[in-house]
Amino acid sequence: MTVRTATGWGAIGRHRDLCGHRVFTIDAPAIGEEAHEPLLVLHGFPTSSFDFTEVLDPLRRGRRVLLLDGLGYGLSAKPDLAYTLALQADVVEAFVRQLGLTRLSLLTHDVGDTIGGELLARRAAGAWGVEIVRRVITNGSIYIEQAHLTDGQQFLLSLPDEKLPPDAPITAATLTRSLRETFSPEAALPPEGSSKDLLPATVEQIMREEGHLLLPRLIRYIEERRRNQSRFTGAIESDPSPLHSVWGLDDPIALASMVETLRAERPDATVDLLEGVGHYPMVEAPARFLAAVRTGLHD
Repeated sequence: MTVRTATGWGAIGRHRDLCGHRVFTIDAPAIGEEAHEPLLVLHGFPTSSFDFTEVLDPLRRGRRVLLLDGLGYGLSAKPDLAYTLALQADVVEAFVRQLGLTRLSLLTHDVGDTIGGELLARRAAGAWGVEIVRRVITNGSIYIEQAHLTDGQQFLLSLPDEKLPPDAPITAATLTRSLRETFSPEAALPPEGSSKDLLPATVEQIMREEGHLLLPRLIRYIEERRRNQSRFTGAIESDPSPLHSVWGLDDPIALASMVETLRAERPDATVDLLEGVGHYPMVEAPARFLAAVRTGLHD
Protein backbone atom coordinates (compact mmCIF):
# COMPACT_ATOMS: atom_id res chain seq x y z
CA MET A 1 0.00 0.00 0.00
CA THR A 2 1.35 3.44 -0.92
CA VAL A 3 2.25 5.67 2.04
CA ARG A 4 1.43 9.31 1.33
CA THR A 5 2.39 11.10 4.56
CA ALA A 6 5.74 11.85 6.16
CA THR A 7 4.54 10.31 9.42
CA GLY A 8 3.44 7.13 7.69
CA TRP A 9 6.73 6.85 5.81
CA GLY A 10 8.66 7.27 9.04
CA ALA A 11 6.64 4.50 10.65
CA ILE A 12 7.83 1.85 8.17
CA GLY A 13 11.52 2.56 8.78
CA ARG A 14 13.92 3.19 11.64
CA HIS A 15 16.78 5.48 12.50
CA ARG A 16 20.28 4.05 12.71
CA ASP A 17 23.53 5.52 13.96
CA LEU A 18 25.65 5.62 10.81
CA CYS A 19 28.98 7.46 10.70
CA GLY A 20 28.04 9.19 13.95
CA HIS A 21 24.74 10.55 12.62
CA ARG A 22 21.07 9.61 12.97
CA VAL A 23 20.04 8.31 9.56
CA PHE A 24 16.57 7.19 8.50
CA THR A 25 16.55 3.76 6.86
CA ILE A 26 14.06 1.24 5.54
CA ASP A 27 14.82 -2.48 5.34
CA ALA A 28 11.72 -3.82 3.63
CA PRO A 29 11.53 -7.63 3.45
CA ALA A 30 10.58 -9.44 0.28
CA ILE A 31 6.91 -10.10 -0.40
CA GLY A 32 6.72 -13.82 -1.04
CA GLU A 33 9.79 -15.98 -1.54
CA GLU A 34 13.05 -14.01 -1.67
CA ALA A 35 14.18 -15.04 -5.15
CA HIS A 36 16.53 -12.15 -5.96
CA GLU A 37 19.44 -10.31 -4.38
CA PRO A 38 18.53 -7.27 -2.21
CA LEU A 39 18.02 -3.94 -3.96
CA LEU A 40 19.63 -0.77 -2.60
CA VAL A 41 17.82 2.44 -3.61
CA LEU A 42 19.55 5.85 -3.57
CA HIS A 43 17.39 8.98 -3.95
CA GLY A 44 18.07 12.40 -5.45
CA PHE A 45 18.33 16.08 -4.50
CA PRO A 46 16.55 17.76 -2.73
CA THR A 47 14.06 15.04 -1.85
CA SER A 48 14.35 11.68 -0.09
CA SER A 49 13.59 7.98 -0.17
CA PHE A 50 9.91 8.97 -0.04
CA ASP A 51 10.11 9.50 -3.82
CA PHE A 52 9.82 5.71 -4.14
CA THR A 53 6.70 5.24 -2.03
CA GLU A 54 4.51 4.41 -5.06
CA VAL A 55 6.83 1.62 -6.22
CA LEU A 56 8.21 0.18 -2.98
CA ASP A 57 5.75 -2.68 -2.49
CA PRO A 58 5.86 -3.88 -6.13
CA LEU A 59 9.68 -3.81 -6.00
CA ARG A 60 9.51 -6.05 -2.93
CA ARG A 61 7.91 -8.94 -4.77
CA GLY A 62 10.60 -11.57 -4.45
CA ARG A 63 13.21 -9.05 -3.33
CA ARG A 64 14.34 -7.32 -0.13
CA VAL A 65 14.50 -3.54 -0.71
CA LEU A 66 16.76 -1.15 1.20
CA LEU A 67 16.31 2.62 1.26
CA LEU A 68 17.79 5.46 3.27
CA ASP A 69 17.60 9.22 3.43
CA GLY A 70 21.00 10.74 2.80
CA LEU A 71 22.46 12.82 5.59
CA GLY A 72 20.78 16.23 5.46
CA TYR A 73 17.75 14.86 3.60
CA GLY A 74 14.23 13.73 4.47
CA LEU A 75 13.89 12.16 7.90
CA SER A 76 17.64 11.89 8.56
CA ALA A 77 19.64 14.23 10.78
CA LYS A 78 20.42 17.64 9.29
CA PRO A 79 23.65 18.89 10.83
CA ASP A 80 25.18 22.16 9.68
CA LEU A 81 28.35 20.87 8.02
CA ALA A 82 30.08 20.59 4.66
CA TYR A 83 28.31 17.85 2.68
CA THR A 84 30.37 15.76 0.27
CA LEU A 85 29.69 12.82 -1.97
CA ALA A 86 32.31 10.88 -0.03
CA LEU A 87 30.39 11.48 3.20
CA GLN A 88 27.12 10.31 1.66
CA ALA A 89 28.86 7.22 0.26
CA ASP A 90 30.34 6.53 3.69
CA VAL A 91 26.82 6.59 5.17
CA VAL A 92 25.58 4.14 2.52
CA GLU A 93 28.57 1.87 3.15
CA ALA A 94 27.88 1.91 6.87
CA PHE A 95 24.23 0.99 6.28
CA VAL A 96 25.11 -1.96 4.07
CA ARG A 97 27.81 -3.08 6.48
CA GLN A 98 25.44 -2.87 9.45
CA LEU A 99 23.04 -5.18 7.62
CA GLY A 100 25.88 -7.62 6.90
CA LEU A 101 25.23 -7.66 3.14
CA THR A 102 27.88 -8.47 0.54
CA ARG A 103 25.73 -8.79 -2.60
CA LEU A 104 23.30 -6.18 -3.97
CA SER A 105 21.70 -4.59 -6.96
CA LEU A 106 21.49 -0.79 -7.25
CA LEU A 107 18.64 1.54 -8.24
CA THR A 108 19.73 5.18 -8.23
CA HIS A 109 18.28 8.57 -9.17
CA ASP A 110 19.73 12.06 -9.64
CA VAL A 111 22.58 12.62 -7.13
CA GLY A 112 22.05 9.00 -6.12
CA ASP A 113 23.55 8.07 -9.50
CA THR A 114 26.76 9.88 -8.53
CA ILE A 115 26.84 8.47 -5.00
CA GLY A 116 26.48 5.08 -6.66
CA GLY A 117 29.38 6.03 -8.94
CA GLU A 118 31.55 6.81 -5.93
CA LEU A 119 30.70 3.42 -4.42
CA LEU A 120 31.55 1.70 -7.71
CA ALA A 121 34.86 3.60 -7.87
CA ARG A 122 35.67 2.32 -4.40
CA ARG A 123 34.73 -1.19 -5.48
CA ALA A 124 37.07 -0.96 -8.46
CA ALA A 125 39.87 0.11 -6.14
CA GLY A 126 39.21 -2.82 -3.81
CA ALA A 127 37.94 -0.53 -1.04
CA TRP A 128 34.31 -1.74 -1.03
CA GLY A 129 33.93 -5.47 -1.05
CA VAL A 130 30.30 -5.69 -2.15
CA GLU A 131 29.27 -7.57 -5.28
CA ILE A 132 26.94 -5.52 -7.50
CA VAL A 133 24.74 -7.92 -9.46
CA ARG A 134 23.12 -5.35 -11.75
CA ARG A 135 22.33 -1.63 -11.84
CA VAL A 136 19.49 0.66 -12.88
CA ILE A 137 20.18 4.40 -13.13
CA THR A 138 17.57 7.03 -13.77
CA ASN A 139 17.53 10.77 -14.59
CA GLY A 140 20.71 12.10 -13.08
CA SER A 141 23.19 14.60 -14.51
CA ILE A 142 25.98 12.08 -14.93
CA TYR A 143 27.44 14.26 -17.71
CA ILE A 144 27.28 17.61 -15.99
CA GLU A 145 28.22 19.61 -19.10
CA GLN A 146 24.95 18.44 -20.68
CA ALA A 147 22.80 19.40 -17.69
CA HIS A 148 20.42 22.37 -17.76
CA LEU A 149 20.42 23.54 -14.17
CA THR A 150 17.20 25.16 -13.00
CA ASP A 151 17.07 28.78 -11.88
CA GLY A 152 16.66 27.50 -8.34
CA GLN A 153 19.75 25.30 -8.55
CA GLN A 154 21.80 28.15 -9.98
CA PHE A 155 20.55 30.46 -7.23
CA LEU A 156 21.58 27.98 -4.53
CA LEU A 157 25.00 27.50 -6.12
CA SER A 158 25.52 31.27 -6.19
CA LEU A 159 25.19 31.39 -2.40
CA PRO A 160 28.00 30.71 0.07
CA ASP A 161 28.40 27.14 1.32
CA GLU A 162 26.66 27.88 4.59
CA LYS A 163 23.28 27.53 6.26
CA LEU A 164 20.75 30.19 5.33
CA PRO A 165 19.18 32.52 7.90
CA PRO A 166 15.66 31.66 9.08
CA ASP A 167 14.11 34.45 6.98
CA ALA A 168 15.56 33.12 3.71
CA PRO A 169 13.06 33.22 0.80
CA ILE A 170 12.72 29.44 0.52
CA THR A 171 9.25 28.32 1.53
CA ALA A 172 6.97 25.34 1.10
CA ALA A 173 5.32 27.18 -1.79
CA THR A 174 8.59 27.94 -3.61
CA LEU A 175 9.85 24.38 -3.13
CA THR A 176 6.58 22.94 -4.40
CA ARG A 177 6.71 25.14 -7.47
CA SER A 178 10.36 24.25 -8.16
CA LEU A 179 9.64 20.53 -7.97
CA ARG A 180 6.54 20.77 -10.19
CA GLU A 181 8.62 22.56 -12.82
CA THR A 182 10.81 19.46 -13.17
CA PHE A 183 7.81 17.26 -14.05
CA SER A 184 6.68 16.73 -17.62
CA PRO A 185 3.73 18.91 -18.68
CA GLU A 186 2.19 15.64 -19.88
CA ALA A 187 2.56 13.81 -16.56
CA ALA A 188 -0.77 12.46 -15.28
CA LEU A 189 -0.32 13.64 -11.70
CA PRO A 190 -2.99 13.64 -8.98
CA PRO A 191 -4.70 17.03 -8.56
CA GLU A 192 -2.87 19.47 -6.30
CA GLY A 193 -4.13 19.16 -2.75
CA SER A 194 -5.76 15.77 -3.28
CA SER A 195 -5.12 12.90 -0.90
CA LYS A 196 -2.93 11.26 -3.57
CA ASP A 197 -0.72 14.31 -4.14
CA LEU A 198 2.75 13.37 -2.83
CA LEU A 199 4.31 16.84 -2.99
CA PRO A 200 3.03 18.16 0.37
CA ALA A 201 4.69 15.26 2.23
CA THR A 202 7.79 15.56 0.04
CA VAL A 203 8.17 19.25 0.84
CA GLU A 204 7.40 18.65 4.52
CA GLN A 205 10.36 16.28 4.67
CA ILE A 206 12.67 18.73 2.89
CA MET A 207 11.77 21.46 5.39
CA ARG A 208 11.94 19.21 8.45
CA GLU A 209 14.49 20.44 11.02
CA GLU A 210 15.23 23.50 8.84
CA GLY A 211 16.46 21.30 6.02
CA HIS A 212 15.48 23.92 3.44
CA LEU A 213 18.05 26.25 5.02
CA LEU A 214 20.76 23.67 4.29
CA LEU A 215 20.09 23.49 0.55
CA PRO A 216 23.08 25.73 -0.35
CA ARG A 217 25.26 23.20 1.47
CA LEU A 218 23.64 20.06 0.08
CA ILE A 219 23.81 21.24 -3.52
CA ARG A 220 27.63 21.47 -3.50
CA TYR A 221 27.61 17.96 -4.95
CA ILE A 222 27.19 19.64 -8.35
CA GLU A 223 30.54 21.42 -7.99
CA GLU A 224 32.14 18.22 -6.72
CA ARG A 225 30.72 16.22 -9.62
CA ARG A 226 32.01 18.83 -12.07
CA ARG A 227 35.52 18.53 -10.59
CA ASN A 228 35.56 14.72 -10.42
CA GLN A 229 33.23 13.55 -13.17
CA SER A 230 35.82 11.14 -14.51
CA ARG A 231 35.80 9.30 -11.19
CA PHE A 232 32.04 9.10 -10.70
CA THR A 233 30.79 8.70 -14.26
CA GLY A 234 33.86 6.73 -15.22
CA ALA A 235 32.89 4.11 -12.65
CA ILE A 236 29.28 4.09 -13.88
CA GLU A 237 30.58 3.44 -17.37
CA SER A 238 33.22 0.85 -16.51
CA ASP A 239 31.80 -1.28 -13.72
CA PRO A 240 31.30 -4.75 -15.20
CA SER A 241 27.83 -5.31 -13.73
CA PRO A 242 24.93 -5.15 -16.24
CA LEU A 243 23.62 -1.59 -16.62
CA HIS A 244 20.10 -0.42 -17.48
CA SER A 245 18.95 3.21 -17.84
CA VAL A 246 15.38 4.36 -17.22
CA TRP A 247 14.99 7.94 -18.40
CA GLY A 248 12.14 10.43 -18.50
CA LEU A 249 12.50 12.10 -21.89
CA ASP A 250 10.94 15.41 -20.77
CA ASP A 251 13.49 15.96 -18.00
CA PRO A 252 14.42 19.68 -18.16
CA ILE A 253 17.64 19.10 -16.13
CA ALA A 254 19.22 15.72 -16.92
CA LEU A 255 18.65 15.81 -20.65
CA ALA A 256 18.01 12.62 -22.59
CA SER A 257 21.20 13.22 -24.57
CA MET A 258 23.04 11.82 -21.56
CA VAL A 259 21.61 8.39 -22.32
CA GLU A 260 23.11 8.46 -25.81
CA THR A 261 26.48 9.54 -24.42
CA LEU A 262 26.35 6.69 -21.92
CA ARG A 263 25.43 4.16 -24.59
CA ALA A 264 28.38 5.30 -26.69
CA GLU A 265 30.68 4.55 -23.74
CA ARG A 266 28.81 1.42 -22.67
CA PRO A 267 27.31 -0.21 -25.80
CA ASP A 268 25.99 -3.22 -23.88
CA ALA A 269 23.83 -1.04 -21.62
CA THR A 270 20.07 -1.31 -22.14
CA VAL A 271 17.64 1.59 -22.03
CA ASP A 272 13.97 2.35 -21.41
CA LEU A 273 12.99 5.87 -22.53
CA LEU A 274 9.74 7.13 -21.00
CA GLU A 275 7.80 9.63 -23.09
CA GLY A 276 5.74 12.25 -21.29
CA VAL A 277 7.85 11.85 -18.14
CA GLY A 278 10.21 14.37 -16.55
CA HIS A 279 12.84 14.30 -13.84
CA TYR A 280 10.94 12.13 -11.31
CA PRO A 281 9.67 9.09 -13.25
CA MET A 282 8.92 7.13 -10.07
CA VAL A 283 6.51 9.91 -9.07
CA GLU A 284 5.16 10.96 -12.47
CA ALA A 285 4.59 7.50 -14.00
CA PRO A 286 5.11 4.88 -11.29
CA ALA A 287 3.65 1.92 -13.21
CA ARG A 288 5.75 2.58 -16.31
CA PHE A 289 8.82 3.28 -14.18
CA LEU A 290 8.33 0.05 -12.26
CA ALA A 291 7.98 -2.03 -15.42
CA ALA A 292 11.17 -0.51 -16.83
CA VAL A 293 13.11 -1.05 -13.61
CA ARG A 294 11.99 -4.66 -13.35
CA THR A 295 13.22 -5.20 -16.89
CA GLY A 296 16.62 -3.90 -15.86
CA LEU A 297 16.66 -6.10 -12.76
CA HIS A 298 15.66 -9.14 -14.85
CA ASP A 299 12.75 -9.90 -12.52
